[in-house]
Amino acid sequence: MEKINIKKLTESAVIPTYGTEYSAGADLYADIKENVVIKAHETKLIKTGISLEIPEGYAGLIYARSGLASKKGLAPANKVGVIDADYRGEIMVALHNHTTEDKEISPQERIAQLVITPFLKVDFNEVDNLSETVRGEGGFGSTGQK
Repeated sequence: MEKINIKKLTESAVIPTYGTEYSAGADLYADIKENVVIKAHETKLIKTGISLEIPEGYAGLIYARSGLASKKGLAPANKVGVIDADYRGEIMVALHNHTTEDKEISPQERIAQLVITPFLKVDFNEVDNLSETVRGEGGFGSTGQK
């Protein structure tokens, strides 16, 4: 298992945890002192109280927790947050309330999940033509059509 340096910025911060042995995402916890109300259709920035040292060639991706999204209607506003390897600030989650009712987040509640993943950085090479494929320019909903 790889190691990533993590810094607790507050005493109350919780180090991310994996729910099971095979979980891809580690749960991120709200580092708040009291319940936070997220009004209907509102977005609030929720602190985690941690910062990370992500290795070069990797990124941290912040995804919704399926339980929080399905039971409370709360999910990251930007759908997937991206933490670059050179960022050393506090990890925060912009939670959006997709419902018509106010929702609450409690101190140390699991608010999102973090996946550390490698990525490929490329040089973009401008050309006049691209190679041909069977699919070609078929876009949204074009595969599986007869």
